[in-house]
Amino acid sequence: MEHKICIKSMHPAALAAAMEQLGQPPYRAQQIFRWLSLGVSSFEEMTNISKDLRRELDQRFFITKPGIAACQKSKHDGTVKYLFSLEDGNCIETVLMKYEHGYSICLSTQAGCKMGCVFCASYEKGATRNLTPAEIYDQVLWAQKDQNVRVSNIVLMGTGEPLDNYENVVTFLRIVSHPQGLNIGMRHISLSTCGLVPKIEELGRLKLQLTLSVSLHAPTNAIRDRLMPVNRSYPLEKLIPACRRYFEQTGRRISFEYAMIRHVNDTPQCAAALAQLLSGMHSHVNLIPLNHVEGSPLEPSTREDLRAFQNALIKKGITTTVRRSLGGDIDASCGQLRKKAAARKENAE
Repeated sequence: MEHKICIKSMHPAALAAAMEQLGQPPYRAQQIFRWLSLGVSSFEEMTNISKDLRRELDQRFFITKPGIAACQKSKHDGTVKYLFSLEDGNCIETVLMKYEHGYSICLSTQAGCKMGCVFCASYEKGATRNLTPAEIYDQVLWAQKDQNVRVSNIVLMGTGEPLDNYENVVTFLRIVSHPQGLNIGMRHISLSTCGLVPKIEELGRLKLQLTLSVSLHAPTNAIRDRLMPVNRSYPLEKLIPACRRYFEQTGRRISFEYAMIRHVNDTPQCAAALAQLLSGMHSHVNLIPLNHVEGSPLEPSTREDLRAFQNALIKKGITTTVRRSLGGDIDASCGQLRKKAAARKENAE
């Protein structure tokens, strides 16, 4: 397929241009885009398109189709975790979560992650590649088909750093939100970043109405340097002003993710420093009970310390919630299922 083009990675405008080159009317691109959004895996399934055009499309383009390498479903809350296999042998993780308001899905944007956050199981030095827009989109399409549900909310918070795959992620966002496709509005999409400041600035200029979630996890550079190597390039003195500018550009409140780590970032002093850091900002702090990662010395904060931390922030006027834990019985943390599958493969070899 090296000579073929990935048709599912094409925005409808690009698809329309390609169809025009083939001498096809504009509505043909709309038909094809709609079929792709239904999750077809071959051009033969596009029954309202002539056989001649289907044959020509098959000669010029290809349609991605992931395989389900593993699937775990929580007995407690119905959360489903997928390990999808890609055509090059890489595997990526996707988590489908059920809430009262509908289904949310957590998507990966890279195969592996090079950011090196010490509390995350996704880090794989030298083993990262960007996912195409189609490979990101497929996670939504195939989870929907497998569970026979409709996804209403998306979080780009799985394996990988979305802003490290900026162009492909933006193309995906425009595809998944398109009215002729799944039509998932930007206000129902959250994008998480560890803090790549130049890309935050670039994203802000697009003025998309998605929610930007910044993985903060520490109120000082000293602590954040230990937890997140990215802070050495983009310390808080650069990150926080960029977040303030993002709000000014988009009018969208920033969400700050904060994994609660016992005796590391959960002290009263840390709560006071965090409140001061975010003072006057239109923001929301999402406290995350730390998921255990095998081999890590880090431990989650106690329930008492977590509540005390939350109350301290609220008293300072910082909107703060505690994330609901889902899928605790199925390796729901980023990277865990992928690492287990890789370990089994190594042992088998």
